Amino acid sequence: HARGDRRLCRRHQPCAADQPRGAVLVGAVAVRLHQAHLDRKVRRRLVRGAGAAHRGAGRIRGPAGARPLGRYPAGAVNFVSVLVIACPCALGLATPTAIMVGIGAAAELGILIRGGESLETAHRLNTAVLDKTGTVTKGRPELTQLISLNGFHEEEILRIAASAEKNSEHPLATAILDAANSRGIKANAAAEFRAIEGFGLSAVVDGKKVFIGNLRLLEEQKINLSEHRQTLENLFDEGKTAFFMAIDGRPAAIFAVSDTIKTEAIEAVRQLKSLGLEVFLLTGDNARAAKAVARKLGIENVLAEILPQDKANEIKRLQSQGRVVAMIGDGINDAPALAVADVGIAVGTGTDIAIEAADITLMRGDLRLVAKAILLSRATLRTIRQNLFWAFIYNVIGVPVAAGVLYPFTGILLSPVIASAAMSLSSVSVVTNSLRLRSFASPEQRRENG
Repeated sequence: HARGDRRLCRRHQPCAADQPRGAVLVGAVAVRLHQAHLDRKVRRRLVRGAGAAHRGAGRIRGPAGARPLGRYPAGAVNFVSVLVIACPCALGLATPTAIMVGIGAAAELGILIRGGESLETAHRLNTAVLDKTGTVTKGRPELTQLISLNGFHEEEILRIAASAEKNSEHPLATAILDAANSRGIKANAAAEFRAIEGFGLSAVVDGKKVFIGNLRLLEEQKINLSEHRQTLENLFDEGKTAFFMAIDGRPAAIFAVSDTIKTEAIEAVRQLKSLGLEVFLLTGDNARAAKAVARKLGIENVLAEILPQDKANEIKRLQSQGRVVAMIGDGINDAPALAVADVGIAVGTGTDIAIEAADITLMRGDLRLVAKAILLSRATLRTIRQNLFWAFIYNVIGVPVAAGVLYPFTGILLSPVIASAAMSLSSVSVVTNSLRLRSFASPEQRRENG
C-alpha cells in the first residue's frame, strides 16, 4: 500500500506555485493524513471532504463578495457601512430646524414667537378669546353723548369729570379728557383719588365727593338710578359703553362712549372660524353693549361684565371643558389671562406688561396675524412630520441593505462611500424641507398673489 499512498499524496501535492491557495491546503492535508498512518479508505474520505469544503467556501462568500479591502476583512467593511448610514444626524435635525425656520418666517410676517413650544401648541388651538377694548376696537374711545341730570350743566360736568379722570389710566378717561380739551375746559386738581378696579373711581373735586363708574358702583353707594335705567339700556343696545357720574350722592350725568371697531377685526374673526376655532368676546362691559359689538363682529359667544381679576378664571373654566385656548389681549388687565392661556397672544400696540406675559406678540394691531400664526404653526408641524419621515426612511431602507439582507438574493451590498452619501443626503433633505417654510404664505396671500 505504500506505493498507492505515495500516488495519493502526489495526486494532492501539485506545485504550490501553479495551484491556488485552497488546492495547496488540500494537498497538505493529504500529506498530514498519510504521516498519521491512518487507514487508506479513511484517508481518502478525509481528503475528499477537505476538497468539498474548499469548493463550498468558494461558493459561500462573506460580505462584500468575500473580498477583503486591503488588509481589512469584508465583515469590517459591512460594519462601517451600517455604522455610517445609521448615524442619527437627520433625526436630530428634523424638529429644531423646522421650528427655527418657522419662528424666522413668523418674524417676517410681523409675529414674534417666544419659543418653539408656543409654535407647536398653536396648531392644536380650538378656542380663541378676544378682549374687546383695544383689541377688536381701536382703543381710542370717543365721548359721543353726555346726558346731564338733576340740573347740572354740561360744562360743569365735564370740568369735574376731567379733574377726577386726570389721574386715571383707563382708556375711558382719555375720552373724557379729550372732550374737555376740545371745548377748552381746564381740569383742576383732584384729591383723594382712588381707582376701583372693575367699577370706576372716586375722588374729591372742589370739595365735592365724585363717583364715576358703572351701574354697580353707584348702586353700592346707595344712589338711586331707577328712573334712568331705560336710557342706559338704549345706549347699551347701540353698542356704546355707558357709565354714570354722581356728585355728593346725586346722579349728575350719563356718559356714552363709543370705540370704533377695527376694520380688519371682522375679517380676522371670519378667518379664525374658517380654521375651526370657536371665538369668544371677553369684556367687562355691560352684557347688552357687549352683545351689540359681538353681532357686528360675527361673534356668537360673549363673556360680559367680567372683572379684571376674573378674566384668568374664565380662561381656566374654558380649559376645564377640554378646550385648547388662545387669549388675545392688549391691556394690563389682560396679563393674567394671557399667562394662563395655552397660547397668550398680545397686540404689540398694547402695554408692556401684556407683551411680557404673552407667548406670541403681534407687531402690528392687525388681528389677521392671529390666523397667520396658527396657519404657520400647522405648516411647521407638518414639516416636522415630513422631516421625521425622511430621517427614518433612509435608515429603514439603508441599514438592512448595508447589513447584507439583499446579498443572498442579488449579490448587492452597500459600500461605506454610498452609505456616507445616503446619510448626508438625508440631512440635506431634512434641512431643505425645513427651509421651504421661509416661503410660507396663508391661503389669502396666495390668492392675492395670483
